[in-house]
Amino acid sequence: MAAEIKPGPGLNDRFNTPKKPVLLSKLEGVNDDVNAAVIIPGEDAIITVCDDRTVRVWLWRESGQYWPSVCHYMPSAASALHFCKQSRRLFVGQESGQISEFLVAEDRNRISHSKDYQAHTARVTSVLLSDRCQWLLSVGRDKMFKLHCAQSGLCLGSFVSEAWCTAVAFDSLAKVIFVGDYGGQITMLKIDEAAAQSSIGNSGGVVSGIIRYVTNLKGHTGSIRALTWDSNGQFLYSGSFDQQVIAWDIGGQCGTAYELNGHQNKITSICYAPSRRILISGGEDSVVVFWDMRESRLETPQWADSDTCQRCERPFFWNLRAMMDQRQLGLRQHHCRSCGRAVCDRCSSPRHAIPSMGFEFDVRVCEPCYAQLKASENPSLAVFHEAKHSIVAMDVDESRKRLLTVGQDHIVKLWDISAVLQ
Repeated sequence: MAAEIKPGPGLNDRFNTPKKPVLLSKLEGVNDDVNAAVIIPGEDAIITVCDDRTVRVWLWRESGQYWPSVCHYMPSAASALHFCKQSRRLFVGQESGQISEFLVAEDRNRISHSKDYQAHTARVTSVLLSDRCQWLLSVGRDKMFKLHCAQSGLCLGSFVSEAWCTAVAFDSLAKVIFVGDYGGQITMLKIDEAAAQSSIGNSGGVVSGIIRYVTNLKGHTGSIRALTWDSNGQFLYSGSFDQQVIAWDIGGQCGTAYELNGHQNKITSICYAPSRRILISGGEDSVVVFWDMRESRLETPQWADSDTCQRCERPFFWNLRAMMDQRQLGLRQHHCRSCGRAVCDRCSSPRHAIPSMGFEFDVRVCEPCYAQLKASENPSLAVFHEAKHSIVAMDVDESRKRLLTVGQDHIVKLWDISAVLQ
């Protein structure tokens, strides 16, 4: 008789939902890593950049597939991109540190080179245009953030980080920049708008005093891989290699941060649908998670410090005096994810999900908290979907309810997410 292996109880429950994305198309034929891709909003057109030095514009054909209408070769590997539909300006960051600007034709069948920005001395990891301010923001592996005037090409200012810069987001109203780095920190910077405007006509090079350091946001223990800004709710969302998404309440100005735990491997990309307030995260676990940010959430508690279990009062292994007095071996310390109390393994043996705190999986809780959680309803506040490829980057077109995922398998997938964005 053949053996049957059944998944553990609840292991696949998170995927059992009628709200499933539907795969519409695959973009194949690229033989090297696809580093980034964007959907041209409202159109059947996609732009990709790759390590094979190509910039491709893909258009939907009558054959029912996407085919490249443009295949442009860059001087070095294309590592990042940003496209502005209103002005049709395309910015491509490269392995060499240079950023090239192109104008995309209205029929999407041609791109014309406009100018180059000598921005970095190492790989460009993220590039962003503020159409409101006409500023080009970029970060790279040279540990630099650079601010350029997108009209003149003049460098307006820079900031040196402690580690590789990996992501950037911008609040165009408050003129605040968020720079994520490889060490897990997010640096908050402020632009002096008056000084920036007065320096546009200055031909003397980099202008000092434009960018002012504000603070560091510390919460991640792994490399920051993605940042996105919600201008309506004044939230910053960050995704990290520590498998965690953090929602930073910048507008509340109280230091509030909500943790979202739904991945079991590194998070590599996040994007946001502002009209429906849905945050989308993807990672190397091949899972896309749709977080409903309309729901009220709770901060995770601070973990308590104690030399003994705060339930049974047995000593932890470093509490030598109590171990001698009680004549017993010390225990390992754990923490309840619901209340934050320091507890031993026996007093925290139950496991339960806490969706209001962002814990979509079962996590360690103490016995009193477990009883409270079992007695109350704790519906999931997220939708999970198996993308079937390890995700490198994503983009969303909320107007047409389309999601783009880029995989380590060199394949780009386009999904219909109408069922999720209801």
